[in-house]
Amino acid sequence: MLCVSDAVRPREPEARDRAAFIELHASREVHTYLGGPRPRDELEGEMPEVPGRRSGSFVVDLGGVMIGQVLLRRVTEHVCPSAVAKVDLGYLFLARAWGFGYAAEACAAALGWLEDVLPGEPVVLATQTANARSMRLAAKLGFTEVERFRAWDADQWLGLRAPVTPSIWCEA
Repeated sequence: MLCVSDAVRPREPEARDRAAFIELHASREVHTYLGGPRPRDELEGEMPEVPGRRSGSFVVDLGGVMIGQVLLRRVTEHVCPSAVAKVDLGYLFLARAWGFGYAAEACAAALGWLEDVLPGEPVVLATQTANARSMRLAAKLGFTEVERFRAWDADQWLGLRAPVTPSIWCEA
């Protein structure tokens, strides 16, 4: 797995991450711009023993504890036609991990992984224009605006990113 620092390590999900996944998806703060949180009791009943285990899904680990998730997935359906058939970068971080640069590190590492697996693959990121943190992260990661659109009763922004230059990453 590629990494930027020793502090944040993207890794495959494990059974020990289940409680953090539930916290992540039940958090009102985390889901402010994502349609709201899911009920904790519903998540407890539906969450598999090892959540999110699939190619392109990474737990973000800080000191042995899950603080977030980064997802890279092919867009098959989307409100914005410009995104279809591209790889979409998604991420969720627990509110206590905000403001430390962990999302930038983990997303950059995941994009580096994607460049190794699918060189030159176009990557998109969609976020609400009202989500200032996500807009800043998109710019920091090198996404440039493709279009704006309205979906889920909010103004959305779609960015496209050029392929990652692998020389800036380190092997973990």
